[in-house]
Amino acid sequence: MVSQDRCAALQTDIPGRLDRLPWSRFHILLIAALGITWMLDGLEVTIVGAISGVLEDTHTLHLSDSQVGAVASCYVSGAVLGALIFGWMTDRFGRSKIFYVTLGLYLLGAMLSAFSWNFLSFALFRFLTGAGIGGEYSAVNSAIDELMPARLRGRLALAINGSFWLGAVLGAASTIFLLNPAILPIDVGWRLGFGIGAVLSAGILLLRGSVPESPRWLITHGQPQAAEAVMAEIERRVVGKSNIRLPEVQEHLTIHPRLSFGLALVLRAMFGENLARSMLVLVLMAAQAFLYNALFFTYALVLIHFYGVRQQDAGYFLLPLAAGNFLGPLLLGRLFDTIGRRVMIAGTYALSGILLGLTGYLFVLGVFSAVTQTLAWSAIFFVASAAASSAYLTASEVFPLEMRGLAIAVFYALGTAAGGILGPWFFGHLIGTGSRVLILYGYLVAAGLMLAAAGVAARFGIDAEQKSLESIATPLSARSLS
Repeated sequence: MVSQDRCAALQTDIPGRLDRLPWSRFHILLIAALGITWMLDGLEVTIVGAISGVLEDTHTLHLSDSQVGAVASCYVSGAVLGALIFGWMTDRFGRSKIFYVTLGLYLLGAMLSAFSWNFLSFALFRFLTGAGIGGEYSAVNSAIDELMPARLRGRLALAINGSFWLGAVLGAASTIFLLNPAILPIDVGWRLGFGIGAVLSAGILLLRGSVPESPRWLITHGQPQAAEAVMAEIERRVVGKSNIRLPEVQEHLTIHPRLSFGLALVLRAMFGENLARSMLVLVLMAAQAFLYNALFFTYALVLIHFYGVRQQDAGYFLLPLAAGNFLGPLLLGRLFDTIGRRVMIAGTYALSGILLGLTGYLFVLGVFSAVTQTLAWSAIFFVASAAASSAYLTASEVFPLEMRGLAIAVFYALGTAAGGILGPWFFGHLIGTGSRVLILYGYLVAAGLMLAAAGVAARFGIDAEQKSLESIATPLSARSLS
């Protein structure tokens, strides 16, 4: 049985002290050290998407269309399991302690993927890689929200999630070189592609040594002295030798720390008093997961099968897609802190669903070329990327601190299982039929899910803009719990 030993009640001003901090080099370092997660995920998804056609070649792994989709599903399945395991661990043992484990697991999976010899080995190694990435989501999202000032949390979270597409650009650019048979043999280039992620993750392991534990987590888990020491060090790093005078903190929070919080207590809070919030997050996660995993694990197959694009040229077409996806959260993120969460989340989900349905209809009519099809996708994902990033933002800020990591993991897992695992297999099968009409039906399913999510967001969305995490969701330790 998990220990739930209570500590003496105490007052803390740490949340207010974190939220009052000015933007500084410290926050930039956090983004660099923690935001690498989304870059690595973008790299992995893009490389697999770009090489999917190459992997069907008889000189490589000789996969079928359905096996390409199955490998993608294995990666997502690993991410689901990794999120659940490490999500619980990050709430139980702390954010920073899990960083090295999850990043190390990703490094191992990426390296092994390069040495795959058949479908089964490749699927297994992609599963391990996904487990590392999935584990990163909980710890990193929790730490980012708990260390960033409230007034900037929305735009920063969206921009960091949008860095996925910087990884996508890197992956697409690398495949242009790696998949060129005039430069590298066809069975060598795709293997080297997985080494890029391994090298990046090895370097970032060193940078993470400067990321502190969340003082919010420390104070609620019975470590007030450690929390105060970390908070003082953060303030010293932010203020430095400047003459900045930080504003006085007016509000204090009374908490009853626990060494740990039982799973029953967390699940009761998640599916009892927070049931509406749980359903909101689940719908947002599932809709965006289906759309993204379905389209981006199979985009190269569409270009190859329907537009005659050469396998080695598929990477070129991802560059404008990645640009649209990165610019969306970057340029629209500020509006989530000003116009507000509810309006922007509902609006971006609805607009991306409408645009996807229209694009699918034009695809059936055959009016697109490979270039115009790519531009249409770019326009969709300029909006949809902001919507998808807001799903992760919502999951990380609407639940109490003590269950934040597990909540992110649970709803990422449920949403991804519902939309992400099914999506690649479903679209891979539709593409294999060669029917544009059947593919349209797939697009309409994804569009319908996005529109449904927009309605749920409009009805049950939380107005969390510029509010402290503790005012959005009262910590479990601040309540009178038996």
